[in-house]
Amino acid sequence: MSRFDLQDQRNHPRNSTPALTALIDRALSRRRFLGVGATAGAASFLTLNPLSHAVAAAANSPLLGFNAISASGEDTLRLPQGYRWEVLVSWGDPLFAGAPAFSESERSEAAQSRQFGDNNDGMSFFPLAADRALLAINNEYTNQEYLLPAGKVTSLADVRADQAAHGVSIIEIALKDGRWQRVLDSRYTRRITANTPMQLSGPAAGHALLQTQADPSGRAVLGTFNNCANGETPWGTYLTCEENFNGYFGSQDPALALSAAQKRYGIAAVDAGFGWHAFDARFDLAKEPNEANRHGWVVEIDPRDPQAVAKKRTALGRFKHENAALHINSDGRVVVYLGDDERGEHLYKFVSAQRFDKNNPQANRDLLDDGTLYVAQFSAKNGEIRGEGRWLPLLHGHNGLTAANGFADQASVLIHARLAATVVGATTMDRPEWVAVHPSGQQAFCTLTNNKNRGTEGQPVGGPNPRAANHYGQILRWAPAGGDHASETFSWDLFLMAGNPSVHPGTAYAGTANIDADNMFNSPDGIGFDAAGRLWIQTDGDYSNQGDFAGMGNNQMLCADPNSGEVRRFLTGPIACEITGLAFSPDHTAMFVGIQHPGEEKAPSHFPHGGMPRSSVVVITREDGGIIGA
Repeated sequence: MSRFDLQDQRNHPRNSTPALTALIDRALSRRRFLGVGATAGAASFLTLNPLSHAVAAAANSPLLGFNAISASGEDTLRLPQGYRWEVLVSWGDPLFAGAPAFSESERSEAAQSRQFGDNNDGMSFFPLAADRALLAINNEYTNQEYLLPAGKVTSLADVRADQAAHGVSIIEIALKDGRWQRVLDSRYTRRITANTPMQLSGPAAGHALLQTQADPSGRAVLGTFNNCANGETPWGTYLTCEENFNGYFGSQDPALALSAAQKRYGIAAVDAGFGWHAFDARFDLAKEPNEANRHGWVVEIDPRDPQAVAKKRTALGRFKHENAALHINSDGRVVVYLGDDERGEHLYKFVSAQRFDKNNPQANRDLLDDGTLYVAQFSAKNGEIRGEGRWLPLLHGHNGLTAANGFADQASVLIHARLAATVVGATTMDRPEWVAVHPSGQQAFCTLTNNKNRGTEGQPVGGPNPRAANHYGQILRWAPAGGDHASETFSWDLFLMAGNPSVHPGTAYAGTANIDADNMFNSPDGIGFDAAGRLWIQTDGDYSNQGDFAGMGNNQMLCADPNSGEVRRFLTGPIACEITGLAFSPDHTAMFVGIQHPGEEKAPSHFPHGGMPRSSVVVITREDGGIIGA
């Protein structure tokens, strides 16, 4: 977990009361989990086997063609035998001719706006030709201890430099001599920052809650920041997701009064440590109380048109977006799955009103402006880790979403989606992060990364969140009724529960049967499928390698076979990093992976170039030129 998240939690705590961990252990033993898995019917999950069948076949997975590696605490990137990696781009690398090279002493707004941004996260690959492509890459936030001379914001110049290192970097890459390399000063190269002009579109655009002194129209907004994960559309656009936007707002006004809605979104007078509000009035809650409502959206960007204005798609709801997993349903409608990454928040999906037209890409450009947003409600028999679920529509005038309950119109439902989800009875979740849809379209998976507050008031133990004080996390999967992702019902189970069988043998905290001492991990975060159906799992967890996390080493990437359930460790990262962001070349002979915040809070990392640690995108290939993972 990044320093930013930790600061946000300290400054904006959720309800927390002692968890009855011993009772949960007795009620949900590891043996019981195995028993539940053994009763799960294959018919519920179509041709993908439930977890129980996986355990027996684990050693014979036809998908996993590499030897697992051990955990590591080294300050480098480790891979299986026969694989290699090299750095594609690092924070501060120049993207334009004439842009300054990275300097450990000079990192101004002018430099940052023409260099690769900091703390890269989600990314997508957009082919231009067989040997050329664009990468759209999120730059989530900054480590001010490295970015700024004083290690924190002390002036407006510092704020502007910090803002310029946020956002999205779009770069061109080319295959030369068998290696993917950056193309300097490509006509597609683009930096999108916290001050780039954008549009608000969809049902909430223009609403009074989105109007500010600088923009009384409520339709023109500056910038995007805390861009976590991503999605891409079949019409060729990039979806970047605004996550912990709340931590950039604050105020020193002692008379500041916050609404219940602001508090639910973690907005407070004390920010998450960025300090922008002290020098930039846009982020001062007392001066611009609506500015925070203009962030927390999914932003659609056309990477092939540097002149195109990015659009914040309000129909997809406002919350702490992790990623946007887009699927074209069998009837042509667009379905987007969305996680709200905070303890006790919810899992959502959007279903478009209109249908995708594969023969007319231009006609699809506003499909994400019109449709219905839903939130998930799960049910299960007591103690089971499988069950049924419903998608509850978030529609004004329905299920209590009325003016009497604080929702004047559909726009206010979307702007305050979290509050609407509570009113309709959505299930609180253990930090829903990335969602990925299996290439078959039969199932979807979501990482529930951890939740120390599970078992407290308002966050009961049960269903897809079966452990109190959950510091390991789990991966949820579901199958929509009849294979129809627009259906309002689904079946679900837990594909796996992470844990430490060495520290907690025989308990729920050992994890499910496909977790053992050789592949254990904590806090699954990023996930994605390759074309063959391998599930790649990236972690952002505790890398102390002590106590509950002994033997887990640094953050890592694993690969799982969804059919057999086998999980093998594929990659380990450097000290204090998070592994996040995943993309493949079309032939799957190159994998692009993000290494975020190595050496955060001055941990002893010098990855990848020596000297100051720098977040980077690396390219992974096989020495024999084969398909990654096969």
